[in-house]
Amino acid sequence: MKRLLSIIAISFIALSACFSTTVISDPVSLDEDNYTIPILSGDLLSPDHWYQLHRNYKEPNITHRRMKHGDIQPLIQKVGKHADFSVKMLGHSVEGRSISLISYGNGPVDVLMWSQMHGNEATATMAIMDIFNYLSDDEVDEAFKEVMKKKLTLHFIPMLNPDGAEKFQRRNALGVDLNRDALRLQNPETIILKGVRDSLDADWGFNLHDQNRYYAAGFHPQTASISFLAPAYNYEKDINEIRGRAMQQIGRLDEVLQRYIHGKVAKYNDAFEPRAFGDNIQKWGTSTILIESGGLVNDREKQKLRQLHFMILLSSFQDIMYEKYKETSKQKYEDIPFNDSNMFNELLIRNGTFVRNGKPYILDIAFRHSEVDDEDHSAYYLKGSISDIGDLSTRFGYDVLDAGGYEIIPGKVWEEPLTSPLENNDKLAEGYTDFLFPDAPGMETYSGKPWRYYPSIEEVDQSVDIGHNPSLLLMKDGKIHFAIVNGMVYKI
Repeated sequence: MKRLLSIIAISFIALSACFSTTVISDPVSLDEDNYTIPILSGDLLSPDHWYQLHRNYKEPNITHRRMKHGDIQPLIQKVGKHADFSVKMLGHSVEGRSISLISYGNGPVDVLMWSQMHGNEATATMAIMDIFNYLSDDEVDEAFKEVMKKKLTLHFIPMLNPDGAEKFQRRNALGVDLNRDALRLQNPETIILKGVRDSLDADWGFNLHDQNRYYAAGFHPQTASISFLAPAYNYEKDINEIRGRAMQQIGRLDEVLQRYIHGKVAKYNDAFEPRAFGDNIQKWGTSTILIESGGLVNDREKQKLRQLHFMILLSSFQDIMYEKYKETSKQKYEDIPFNDSNMFNELLIRNGTFVRNGKPYILDIAFRHSEVDDEDHSAYYLKGSISDIGDLSTRFGYDVLDAGGYEIIPGKVWEEPLTSPLENNDKLAEGYTDFLFPDAPGMETYSGKPWRYYPSIEEVDQSVDIGHNPSLLLMKDGKIHFAIVNGMVYKI
């Protein structure tokens, strides 16, 4: 039931997209029912093969980002019983949660992956659980797996920051950003990661993160759905053989992803950060690739990105096995656009007329959503707020509404207190967006419906200003055409 509240909210975002004039396009959808598994050449499997297979191996017990340490422990225990896997308990977090290393294969090339160094960045952990299911299936891709076990040893540290995951927060239980502790090593989680890297002297490293939904892939109306980085190992951003290999492999992955999320692949900021793990692991001799899962339309829980993550990790293993990255120029990496953290918004209203003190102004108004967790951090609701106002012609939105010719006015307040929740808002056409409901539960207030509840008239927020969350109406010729409630657009 808790999950349902957030699902309802998300579904209304998708519904609201129907009313926008511009919506970022969906990723390519392949014909899965009439799909034939392709082979590229010899023993090489196409990335499309893993893209299609994912539906068979998607772990059914992991369905959303707010999974916890207790959710993945049975999955780790299960895979540990398979003959091709080994599980080693590496130590414990600040609050005493176990951190494990799961290894597969016995080849000479060591590939190390760690996920959820930041506790609220869970996409890769989901994909790793799916990869465990795939690798555990002895009846599919036997030849590929046999070669991989002889050539590679895969090492996974899923959920490096289990205390952060428990509260779905970036930092660990001490409030430390673990990705800034590579030198001091003052936290048990970072001591564990450094110890594993050094003991393996890993050849390859995959540093698996999430970034927020509002990055753009260059100066284009495309979200940065997947961002890569071959981290610099010094301030000069020199390229040695170690970093060069990572750049070449990223170039290959970009080519793969363009079929599915064309234009939505970016490079992360490549400034050297001397305290960060990716930069230092590159410096210590491991070819390191940062993968950031960002935003994609209609994928707030990042299930499509989870599928793409599954595909590009398995594709990378194959490329490393056969050294296919050597066939790709470093220039392909250089050609990937940088991402921009301040380009996207959830909703962008363009060219509306807003009247203040009797004078009309042409304004663009942008909204973003923050996720507000329940007490046990297993569900959330979306809370809108104005992120910017003014000339936003250089900014983009998941939903874009051209309000040229419309006047933007505040929504009306129904001042007779409610005694029970609304089932529908039959007064929306009259402009009523906000209702007094003293006993409304908090999550119900922002549950993705075309109305808002307030405990009292004094708390109604109608301020059209950055950081506020007013309900708005768009009017033309004396008629209401659109309502904006909690940063979502509804056609009247």
